[in-house]
Amino acid sequence: MDVEEALEFVDHLALTTTGKHLDSLQKAILRGAWDNQKYKEIAQHHNRSEKYVKEVGFKLWKLLSVALGEEQVSKANFRAKLENLQVGNISVFGNGCIHIGNISADSSQFSKKLQSEAQDKDKFNEKTSNSKPKVHLDLADAPEPNLFYNRTSELTTLENWILSRTRLISILGLSGIGKTALTLQLIPQIQHEFDRIIWRSLRNSPPLASLQTDLIKFCRGGAPVPAPYPEERATTGGLPLLEYLRSHRCLIILDDVQTIFSSQQLAGNYQPGYENYGAFFKQLTESSHNSCLILLSGEKPREIATLESENRPCKSLQLNGLGPEAQEIFREKGLGESEKWSELIDLYRGNPLWLNIVATMIQDLFSGSVSEFLSYDTLFLGDLESLLHQQCDRLTASEQQAMGWLASTPEPADISKIPENLQLSRAELLNVMQSLGRRSLVETVQKNGRSHFKIAPVIREYITNKK
Repeated sequence: MDVEEALEFVDHLALTTTGKHLDSLQKAILRGAWDNQKYKEIAQHHNRSEKYVKEVGFKLWKLLSVALGEEQVSKANFRAKLENLQVGNISVFGNGCIHIGNISADSSQFSKKLQSEAQDKDKFNEKTSNSKPKVHLDLADAPEPNLFYNRTSELTTLENWILSRTRLISILGLSGIGKTALTLQLIPQIQHEFDRIIWRSLRNSPPLASLQTDLIKFCRGGAPVPAPYPEERATTGGLPLLEYLRSHRCLIILDDVQTIFSSQQLAGNYQPGYENYGAFFKQLTESSHNSCLILLSGEKPREIATLESENRPCKSLQLNGLGPEAQEIFREKGLGESEKWSELIDLYRGNPLWLNIVATMIQDLFSGSVSEFLSYDTLFLGDLESLLHQQCDRLTASEQQAMGWLASTPEPADISKIPENLQLSRAELLNVMQSLGRRSLVETVQKNGRSHFKIAPVIREYITNKK
């Protein structure tokens, strides 16, 4: 086996395991490992930081360890592991198939459904006589993974919740904060805990009955759902799906959950016809099963607040911005003046998407000079403006009033002192502030033993510009 055959094999293996091909940096790391290059050499050759290349490499070796059923694949032993496997009868065919011992996988099968065609392919994590059960994956709706920045504590929290049999997990935060990237990073770490993993986006607001039929089909290994399938069972309780969640340990990831909520209503209110999703989330939390549902959303569903507690199988992770690790974004963009980077991170609240946008703007308009960018009195938004418009356009009139008040208040606001020009009762203001919190639009700080509220500088600038 030469390096090109090794790359082809690992690419197919990554596809069958994660539903994604290797990216250019992963291939470069594999080539470097094959030729016994140091991480520093690989990083210099590809204009990346050594730290970032090491992080990508660590995740790649972990993925290969799980996929091959090896104790530990590393940069040092990667070539030897593959050459040993070749002795164990690996073949890579030109028609897009891999054969390891008595197992084969066709990459074309995974463009829509990442599963085997027959029962004799029900295990792909085996080598010669030692076998492990295959994890059936369907990541067809998952986006391409972006750069991932250190979220060690969040990953540990999620992994612990999954190991403790939490049935419903909500990962919440503003658009671009990294909910999807975090979950994509989580999958290789916990996939051995599940029989089946499926990722579905609610971007196009599918009716619950349609979604459940799709999920049941996946749980049945791609077999058609038996007819007649009583649609009312899906819309009023999802009993058929529960049967599969009890017989198999499944991980269901629903992305873009906020799209089934109504605009111009308080956060977490469902669109007409989608209220049954609330009953569905509640039932999956309260019913006995060993599976797990992960929701990725910019808004917190109303049911979650009443379902979650320390001792209940429903948890929420509020994803905040990055800290110093966000500096990797500026290294990738080639910005200088690293002593100014922490100020940028604070202004844009460590949001990876926001920081990528502003770093590009600094390169385009200020030739990479961070100090020149910061010298202006106003905070430039650029392409951020359209993203913030999408978020703020969903607000109710009362929420917009409260956001205008917070934008005009230089210090964190005390909601016990309602200004006269804010035409909201105390009860209305409390409901509004709770809703804005569920949208991740307000930050809470403690001051003199009381909770005060503020908004991020970027959001303040957007609201001020709209006036």
